[in-house]
Amino acid sequence: MTGWLYQYPTLYPGTLLKRYKRFFADIELATGEVITAHCPNTGPMTAISTPGSPVQVSFSQSATRKLPYTWEMIEVYENAPAWVGVNTALPNRVIKLALEKFLLPELQGYEQVRCEVPYGREKSRVDFVLTGANIQPIYIEVKSTTWAQGKLVLFPDTVTTRGQKHIRELVSLLPHQRVVMLYFINRGDCTHFAPGDERDPLYGQLLREAMELGLEVLPYRFEVTPIGIRYLGLAELKF
Repeated sequence: MTGWLYQYPTLYPGTLLKRYKRFFADIELATGEVITAHCPNTGPMTAISTPGSPVQVSFSQSATRKLPYTWEMIEVYENAPAWVGVNTALPNRVIKLALEKFLLPELQGYEQVRCEVPYGREKSRVDFVLTGANIQPIYIEVKSTTWAQGKLVLFPDTVTTRGQKHIRELVSLLPHQRVVMLYFINRGDCTHFAPGDERDPLYGQLLREAMELGLEVLPYRFEVTPIGIRYLGLAELKF
């Protein structure tokens, strides 16, 4: 695929001054104006919230929003210079577009894409269920990941009891359904994926056990730029 899977609205460049209280980021725009933008990322944002880094923000005309600007991405230099998406609301929208266009080779044969489907013993909602006349239902949980060590990207970058729960829920569907943990690699400079054992060893243990039982792990790479997001294919698993 050569075109953009998702195109951003007009973005405005700036420099990150600080991120605080999880949801706020002070940013100096290229015009010199200092704004407070909404930070749509509740995680620790390991190595992607460094003051002084170039960032891009979007602007909303909505009269109901207290913060009209949204922080969309940051430029990092872990490998070569690369943009990293920080808006965790976007990956599911991008994956939905990819599924509707049948762009992911490992996920084929379905006819219908359903979103936010209730399931499981712990009252979860799975991100997507793919169904078709001649296939097992495919249950897909999407996780955005940005924490990198060189060209290796890892998930999670903090203890995630919610993520542990999602693995248990997916495993409970086996073997009658096909279950997939889809990692959305929100940066184009990483080529390998591994669980973040350093930050959440239990998550890594659960993921490996689930894979032995039939859980599929699909870490998809995406290039992020101020123009849009481009699908790059699968990263290599490194366990």
